[in-house]
Amino acid sequence: MEENTIKQETPQFGKYDLIAELAKYFPNANASTVVGIGDDAAVIAPNEEHVVSTTKVFMENVHFDLTYVPLLHLGYKVVTVAIADLLGMNAVPTQVMLNVCISNRFDLKAVNELLEGVQACCDNAHVDVVGLDLSTSRKDLIISVTALGECEAARMVTREGAKENELICVSGDFAAAYTGLLLLEREKKVFESNPDVQPDFTGKDYLLRRQLRPEPRLDIIEALRREDILPTTMTNVSDGIAAAVMQICKASHVGCELFEEKLPMTEETFVTLKDLDIVHTVAALNGGDDYELMFTIKQSDFEKIKNIENISIIGYIKEEHAGCHIVTGDNVHVELHAQGFKS
Repeated sequence: MEENTIKQETPQFGKYDLIAELAKYFPNANASTVVGIGDDAAVIAPNEEHVVSTTKVFMENVHFDLTYVPLLHLGYKVVTVAIADLLGMNAVPTQVMLNVCISNRFDLKAVNELLEGVQACCDNAHVDVVGLDLSTSRKDLIISVTALGECEAARMVTREGAKENELICVSGDFAAAYTGLLLLEREKKVFESNPDVQPDFTGKDYLLRRQLRPEPRLDIIEALRREDILPTTMTNVSDGIAAAVMQICKASHVGCELFEEKLPMTEETFVTLKDLDIVHTVAALNGGDDYELMFTIKQSDFEKIKNIENISIIGYIKEEHAGCHIVTGDNVHVELHAQGFKS
């Protein structure tokens, strides 16, 4: 029976030799990183700050489709997704650890491509890769990412703590990643029925980039610190605006009111959703893969928040018995339901 190991285009490596070779991609940059890849475990010395951690698992044909997801982009995205949870607590990401289960479908070049994407995102976010393990799988690619971050105790923000009349803010724009996924799935079906037909993504670069290579919003965390704004609550928006705001409301025992006309969306996203016969508001509320930040602030911080680019105020916090609603463009109050993102 054929041994299920990574195909080699260079002389054979043992597992630990291969890890040592790949570790060259990941030099350490953070002072809190004491020991990185190459020992039994990573060693991190965070001083007096809180350590924040999260773990994400990505499974081929469940969370990603290699038919249209390049390995380079996949490596970038898995890091973005992991550290987005740290940013959602106002923490600064510092280290990640990777476990990759890979079959003999992939050669060493493919592994290198995946890790190049990992390192590109880590470089942009100033994050060290301090752990790397490789295992075999029978068929599908499986990636586990553990992300670690640091936050001063006084600046730690959770979903609990929103108060009545506080403002609900979000970074970036919404539904572009979901729209990009719809386009990729559509073109995949066309290709499967007729392999001679080339995909047509003319004018859709932004939508594809938002789906395939989302950026971690470390810039927003830095801007909040620069403006001396401490949100009262915060969360990562991974499954749509509705799910995120309702998580905050549930944890804080409050209600909310959002405004449809305030939900940020690019013209490209709006037009493409219209062409696909999908209601744009529904896509913004219940789409996924945005990895933007939602947070609440006191009204006294209103003037400060205007100094930060790419922030939209989309509603405000109400008393708990008022429930969670969105006000449509024709002034109809609709109860929010978090359908979430179906991958």
